[in-house]
Amino acid sequence: MQAVVYRTARHLEVEARAARPPGPGELSIAVAYTGICGTDLHIYHGDMDARVGAPAVIGHEMSGRVADVGPGVDGWSVGQAVTVMPTRSCGRCVACRRGSSHVCHGMDFLGIDSPGAMQSYWTVPAELALPLPEGVPLDHAALVEPVAVAVHDVRRAKVTPADQVVVVGAGPVGVLIATVAQLHGARVLLVEPDPFRRAVAGEIGFAVVDPQVTDPVAVVNEWTDGAGADIAFEVSGSAGGVATAVDVLTTHGRLVMVAIHAQPRTVDLHRFFWRELELLGARLYRRDDMVEAIRLVAAGDIPARALISRVMPFASVDAAFAALENGDGVLKVLLDWQAAAR
Repeated sequence: MQAVVYRTARHLEVEARAARPPGPGELSIAVAYTGICGTDLHIYHGDMDARVGAPAVIGHEMSGRVADVGPGVDGWSVGQAVTVMPTRSCGRCVACRRGSSHVCHGMDFLGIDSPGAMQSYWTVPAELALPLPEGVPLDHAALVEPVAVAVHDVRRAKVTPADQVVVVGAGPVGVLIATVAQLHGARVLLVEPDPFRRAVAGEIGFAVVDPQVTDPVAVVNEWTDGAGADIAFEVSGSAGGVATAVDVLTTHGRLVMVAIHAQPRTVDLHRFFWRELELLGARLYRRDDMVEAIRLVAAGDIPARALISRVMPFASVDAAFAALENGDGVLKVLLDWQAAAR
């Protein structure tokens, strides 16, 4: 089989490896597509070398079909469409014991802590696999994992039809959060400086503000008759994005921190005091979030075609990462593994 192997910062290799047959309780999956996300870019840049043990097979957004079933595994058949929830909790830490295994203190995140989906055959614990309805395009199904992120974040924020929601950052996750929030009945406004991302979000049907031209706070005040937004999702990962997300909120507004900030940010705590704001962290997802994400993708409620900018053969992985790194008119790039499995 073929695999993309992370060696060191900005150094990926495609190499031939022997496929590992499934052991007891495992499935082998013929990978169809893998998505490249911001975490993969962090790995590519060398920012996660303390956690990722090179050489490492990375990637965790995927779709495929069951290729082989290990001993003791029931309910699966060869050829069945599948995706994987790439988070394996320890079951022992305080978070797991309190029913919050999605924030497990000893999490094994497949594609980071253990081998991931950027390989033509991926052997995983069967307990992490989820069936896909037949007929769902497998390229669209590769978005299930980031859709689950959006589902979890919107649930964490307790979005209702009465809410006016601002999403700061119109990358793939930002657009997905906006989509899921709108499906919950909320009115949504996006803030995004990049013209390509604004164009895609606009084509999907969202109102988008360019913060380099127009003050988002003024727009939100006009949009809400001076009240401010009920909920803001910070998805940009920037200091300016944090400030905007805080400044647009109404009294008792909720700020949901989605982006990973690699360094401390200055936050206007006086505004938190003055308006009695709430700050919520949102990390990963639960299994029921993945199940709901599958339902949304299968129902066609997710603008998958608009979000998938390019589908590239796995052998072009360097070009795929370069396109994302450079912001080269792309949102989501998928690697196609189907030729390798033939």
